[in-house]
Amino acid sequence: MLESSQIFGRQSSRSDELNARAYNFVVGLVILYGFIVNWAMVSFIPVESIQAMNVWVLLIGYFVSCIAGIMIFTKSDNALVSFGGYNLVVVPFGLLLNLFVAPYSPDLVLQAVILTGAFTAIMMALGTMYPAFFDRLGPLLFVSLLAMIVVELVMIFVLGEASEWTDWVVAAIFCGYIAYDWQKANRIPKTLDNAVDSAAALYMDIVNLFVRILSILGNSSGSGDGGFGDD
Repeated sequence: MLESSQIFGRQSSRSDELNARAYNFVVGLVILYGFIVNWAMVSFIPVESIQAMNVWVLLIGYFVSCIAGIMIFTKSDNALVSFGGYNLVVVPFGLLLNLFVAPYSPDLVLQAVILTGAFTAIMMALGTMYPAFFDRLGPLLFVSLLAMIVVELVMIFVLGEASEWTDWVVAAIFCGYIAYDWQKANRIPKTLDNAVDSAAALYMDIVNLFVRILSILGNSSGSGDGGFGDD
Protein backbone atom coordinates (compact mmCIF):
# COMPACT_ATOMS: atom_id res chain seq x y z
CA MET A 1 0.00 0.00 0.00
CA LEU A 2 1.43 3.27 -1.18
CA GLU A 3 0.53 5.36 1.86
CA SER A 4 2.43 2.93 4.11
CA SER A 5 5.72 3.45 2.29
CA GLN A 6 5.42 7.23 2.64
CA ILE A 7 4.45 7.16 6.31
CA PHE A 8 6.83 4.47 7.50
CA GLY A 9 9.80 5.76 5.56
CA ARG A 10 10.10 8.74 7.91
CA GLN A 11 13.40 8.84 9.78
CA SER A 12 13.33 12.20 11.54
CA SER A 13 10.90 14.81 12.79
CA ARG A 14 10.97 18.38 14.01
CA SER A 15 8.08 17.69 16.40
CA ASP A 16 8.38 16.55 19.99
CA GLU A 17 8.17 12.80 20.48
CA LEU A 18 5.81 10.96 22.79
CA ASN A 19 6.86 8.10 25.02
CA ALA A 20 6.07 4.63 23.67
CA ARG A 21 3.02 4.12 25.88
CA ALA A 22 1.43 7.47 24.94
CA TYR A 23 2.23 6.92 21.26
CA ASN A 24 0.59 3.49 21.15
CA PHE A 25 -2.37 4.83 23.14
CA VAL A 26 -2.95 7.54 20.51
CA VAL A 27 -2.65 5.00 17.69
CA GLY A 28 -5.25 2.79 19.37
CA LEU A 29 -7.52 5.71 20.17
CA VAL A 30 -7.52 6.98 16.59
CA ILE A 31 -8.24 3.50 15.21
CA LEU A 32 -11.07 3.08 17.75
CA TYR A 33 -12.49 6.45 16.71
CA GLY A 34 -12.68 5.27 13.11
CA PHE A 35 -14.50 2.10 14.10
CA ILE A 36 -16.96 4.04 16.27
CA VAL A 37 -17.75 6.38 13.36
CA ASN A 38 -18.29 3.38 11.08
CA TRP A 39 -20.50 1.68 13.68
CA ALA A 40 -22.61 4.84 14.02
CA MET A 41 -22.96 5.13 10.24
CA VAL A 42 -24.02 1.49 9.89
CA SER A 43 -26.41 1.78 12.84
CA PHE A 44 -28.09 5.09 12.08
CA ILE A 45 -27.90 5.67 8.32
CA PRO A 46 -30.63 3.67 6.55
CA VAL A 47 -29.02 1.45 3.94
CA GLU A 48 -31.88 2.31 1.58
CA SER A 49 -30.72 5.93 1.47
CA ILE A 50 -27.29 4.82 0.27
CA GLN A 51 -28.76 2.32 -2.20
CA ALA A 52 -30.85 5.14 -3.66
CA MET A 53 -27.70 7.05 -4.62
CA ASN A 54 -26.37 6.85 -8.15
CA VAL A 55 -23.75 4.09 -8.08
CA TRP A 56 -21.22 6.11 -10.08
CA VAL A 57 -21.63 9.13 -7.81
CA LEU A 58 -21.09 6.86 -4.80
CA LEU A 59 -18.01 5.13 -6.22
CA ILE A 60 -16.40 8.28 -7.61
CA GLY A 61 -17.08 10.11 -4.34
CA TYR A 62 -15.59 7.17 -2.43
CA PHE A 63 -12.37 7.12 -4.42
CA VAL A 64 -11.96 10.90 -4.56
CA SER A 65 -12.50 11.26 -0.81
CA CYS A 66 -10.21 8.35 0.07
CA ILE A 67 -7.42 9.49 -2.25
CA ALA A 68 -7.69 13.07 -0.95
CA GLY A 69 -7.64 11.83 2.64
CA ILE A 70 -4.61 9.61 2.06
CA MET A 71 -2.73 12.45 0.35
CA ILE A 72 -3.53 14.79 3.23
CA PHE A 73 -2.43 12.53 6.08
CA THR A 74 0.66 11.25 4.29
CA LYS A 75 1.88 14.72 3.30
CA SER A 76 1.00 16.67 6.44
CA ASP A 77 3.18 16.87 9.53
CA ASN A 78 0.37 18.45 11.54
CA ALA A 79 -1.64 15.96 13.60
CA LEU A 80 -4.89 17.93 13.33
CA VAL A 81 -4.64 18.18 9.54
CA SER A 82 -3.78 14.49 9.31
CA PHE A 83 -6.80 13.68 11.47
CA GLY A 84 -8.97 15.60 9.01
CA GLY A 85 -7.53 13.52 6.17
CA TYR A 86 -8.19 10.38 8.18
CA ASN A 87 -11.86 11.33 8.42
CA LEU A 88 -12.02 11.66 4.63
CA VAL A 89 -11.11 7.96 4.55
CA VAL A 90 -13.27 6.80 7.46
CA VAL A 91 -16.55 8.33 6.24
CA PRO A 92 -16.63 6.84 2.71
CA PHE A 93 -15.47 3.50 4.13
CA GLY A 94 -18.44 3.71 6.50
CA LEU A 95 -20.91 4.25 3.65
CA LEU A 96 -19.67 1.20 1.77
CA LEU A 97 -19.50 -0.85 4.96
CA ASN A 98 -23.16 -0.02 5.48
CA LEU A 99 -23.95 -1.54 2.10
CA PHE A 100 -21.66 -4.48 2.65
CA VAL A 101 -22.96 -5.64 6.05
CA ALA A 102 -26.65 -5.17 5.18
CA PRO A 103 -27.22 -8.73 3.83
CA TYR A 104 -25.60 -10.37 6.86
CA SER A 105 -27.19 -11.22 10.20
CA PRO A 106 -26.06 -9.27 13.30
CA ASP A 107 -24.67 -12.49 14.80
CA LEU A 108 -22.49 -13.09 11.75
CA VAL A 109 -21.25 -9.49 11.79
CA LEU A 110 -20.41 -9.85 15.48
CA GLN A 111 -18.47 -13.04 14.76
CA ALA A 112 -16.52 -11.21 12.07
CA VAL A 113 -15.76 -8.33 14.45
CA ILE A 114 -14.49 -10.74 17.13
CA LEU A 115 -12.35 -12.69 14.66
CA THR A 116 -10.97 -9.49 13.15
CA GLY A 117 -10.04 -8.23 16.61
CA ALA A 118 -8.38 -11.53 17.48
CA PHE A 119 -6.37 -11.70 14.27
CA THR A 120 -5.39 -8.04 14.64
CA ALA A 121 -4.08 -8.62 18.18
CA ILE A 122 -2.19 -11.75 17.09
CA MET A 123 -0.58 -10.06 14.08
CA MET A 124 0.40 -6.98 16.11
CA ALA A 125 2.03 -9.29 18.68
CA LEU A 126 3.88 -11.16 15.93
CA GLY A 127 4.96 -7.88 14.36
CA THR A 128 6.37 -6.80 17.71
CA MET A 129 8.20 -10.11 18.27
CA TYR A 130 9.54 -10.55 14.73
CA PRO A 131 9.92 -7.05 13.24
CA ALA A 132 12.77 -7.96 10.87
CA PHE A 133 10.81 -10.84 9.34
CA PHE A 134 7.71 -8.75 8.64
CA ASP A 135 9.82 -5.84 7.43
CA ARG A 136 11.17 -8.09 4.66
CA LEU A 137 7.61 -9.06 3.70
CA GLY A 138 6.68 -5.52 2.62
CA PRO A 139 7.46 -5.83 -1.12
CA LEU A 140 5.90 -9.30 -1.29
CA LEU A 141 2.69 -8.08 0.37
CA PHE A 142 2.45 -5.13 -2.01
CA VAL A 143 2.94 -7.24 -5.16
CA SER A 144 0.56 -9.92 -3.85
CA LEU A 145 -2.19 -7.39 -3.15
CA LEU A 146 -1.84 -5.81 -6.59
CA ALA A 147 -1.95 -9.26 -8.19
CA MET A 148 -5.10 -10.19 -6.28
CA ILE A 149 -6.83 -6.94 -7.26
CA VAL A 150 -6.12 -7.74 -10.92
CA VAL A 151 -7.28 -11.35 -10.48
CA GLU A 152 -10.54 -10.28 -8.85
CA LEU A 153 -11.24 -7.62 -11.48
CA VAL A 154 -10.69 -10.18 -14.26
CA MET A 155 -12.89 -12.73 -12.51
CA ILE A 156 -15.73 -10.26 -11.99
CA PHE A 157 -15.67 -8.24 -15.21
CA VAL A 158 -14.30 -10.81 -17.69
CA LEU A 159 -15.39 -14.17 -16.33
CA GLY A 160 -18.51 -12.80 -14.66
CA GLU A 161 -18.00 -14.70 -11.42
CA ALA A 162 -16.32 -14.40 -8.03
CA SER A 163 -14.47 -17.08 -6.13
CA GLU A 164 -14.32 -17.76 -2.40
CA TRP A 165 -10.60 -18.57 -2.43
CA THR A 166 -9.70 -14.96 -3.18
CA ASP A 167 -11.21 -13.88 0.16
CA TRP A 168 -8.88 -16.26 1.98
CA VAL A 169 -5.82 -15.02 0.10
CA VAL A 170 -6.64 -11.33 0.56
CA ALA A 171 -7.42 -11.88 4.25
CA ALA A 172 -4.00 -13.47 4.67
CA ILE A 173 -2.38 -10.53 2.86
CA PHE A 174 -4.05 -8.01 5.18
CA CYS A 175 -3.05 -10.05 8.22
CA GLY A 176 0.51 -9.67 6.98
CA TYR A 177 -0.02 -5.95 6.42
CA ILE A 178 -1.23 -5.45 9.99
CA ALA A 179 1.98 -6.98 11.36
CA TYR A 180 4.08 -5.10 8.80
CA ASP A 181 2.49 -1.71 9.44
CA TRP A 182 2.49 -2.19 13.21
CA GLN A 183 6.20 -2.95 13.43
CA LYS A 184 6.89 -0.03 11.08
CA ALA A 185 4.72 2.29 13.16
CA ASN A 186 6.88 1.58 16.19
CA ARG A 187 10.14 2.20 14.36
CA ILE A 188 9.46 5.73 13.12
CA PRO A 189 9.69 8.87 15.32
CA LYS A 190 6.91 8.64 17.89
CA THR A 191 5.27 12.00 17.21
CA LEU A 192 1.59 12.82 17.52
CA ASP A 193 1.27 13.22 13.75
CA ASN A 194 2.98 9.89 13.08
CA ALA A 195 0.59 8.24 15.55
CA VAL A 196 -2.40 9.55 13.60
CA ASP A 197 -0.89 8.55 10.27
CA SER A 198 0.04 5.08 11.51
CA ALA A 199 -3.47 4.60 12.87
CA ALA A 200 -4.91 5.56 9.48
CA ALA A 201 -2.79 2.95 7.70
CA LEU A 202 -3.69 0.28 10.26
CA TYR A 203 -7.38 1.22 10.14
CA MET A 204 -7.49 0.46 6.41
CA ASP A 205 -5.72 -2.87 6.95
CA ILE A 206 -8.15 -3.89 9.68
CA VAL A 207 -11.31 -2.81 7.84
CA ASN A 208 -10.27 -4.73 4.73
CA LEU A 209 -9.54 -7.78 6.87
CA PHE A 210 -12.99 -7.48 8.47
CA VAL A 211 -14.66 -7.32 5.06
CA ARG A 212 -12.90 -10.49 3.92
CA ILE A 213 -13.61 -12.38 7.14
CA LEU A 214 -17.29 -11.44 6.96
CA SER A 215 -17.41 -12.56 3.33
CA ILE A 216 -15.80 -15.89 4.26
CA LEU A 217 -18.27 -16.42 7.12
CA GLY A 218 -21.15 -15.44 4.86
CA ASN A 219 -20.10 -17.90 2.17
CA SER A 220 -19.74 -20.64 4.76
CA SER A 221 -23.23 -19.99 6.13
CA GLY A 222 -24.84 -19.34 2.75
CA SER A 223 -25.69 -15.69 3.47
CA GLY A 224 -24.44 -12.43 1.96
CA ASP A 225 -23.66 -11.71 -1.64
CA GLY A 226 -20.27 -10.10 -2.02
CA GLY A 227 -17.71 -7.56 -0.91
CA PHE A 228 -16.76 -4.01 -1.58
CA GLY A 229 -13.15 -4.32 -2.72
CA ASP A 230 -9.70 -3.28 -1.52
CA ASP A 231 -8.04 0.05 -0.38
